[in-house]
Amino acid sequence: MGKRDLKKTWKKLWHFIWEDNSIWSWIVNIILAFILIKYIIYPGLGLALGTSYPIVAVVSDSMEHNYDFDTWWQNSEEYYSGIGIVESSFEKFPLKNGFNKGDIMILWRANHNNINIGDVIVFQSARTNPKPDPIIHRVIIIEEKDGIITYQTKGDNYLTNRRQINGCFQDGCIYESDIKQNQVLGKAVFKVPYLGYIKIWFVDLLKVFIK
Repeated sequence: MGKRDLKKTWKKLWHFIWEDNSIWSWIVNIILAFILIKYIIYPGLGLALGTSYPIVAVVSDSMEHNYDFDTWWQNSEEYYSGIGIVESSFEKFPLKNGFNKGDIMILWRANHNNINIGDVIVFQSARTNPKPDPIIHRVIIIEEKDGIITYQTKGDNYLTNRRQINGCFQDGCIYESDIKQNQVLGKAVFKVPYLGYIKIWFVDLLKVFIK
């Protein structure tokens, strides 16, 4: 193929991708977008933010408040006061009003030097769990024993008047105690409302076809 033919082929390909309105052009664009995001943009963000999970979609309602802060705190105060967290402290926590299912969360590298009580972290459960996806909840207790730091977390939306058994809240029963550093994937620093529903709807659509 000569230089002129190569140039002509490239122009046709460029027109097909960027200007053609056919269904095949749309399919190719979707594939290219997927490759660009998964193999270039996502790893690049991960490198810049210091985590292999720079962006996550919230797929549960466990961090929703459903009320204004004052009303939510009235319903939750008894539990948090019992572990030494008062209202004035909670008001200074990151994402103090929680967040919603469908939000996109931007994560930053997380380790024992920058994780504090009140931070929202994403972690992988080390115990048997019916939900294999990473969990995103708020750190409520930090402990150190024999030089090993562990975290305990809780979803803001969990009913706080329920008893907790062995680190497992009866509402949802997610294992959230004794979380070690190697389970932590990052901490949430910013949210983009509702953009995560694109992922949720896509996964739900796949489930329909898989069934």
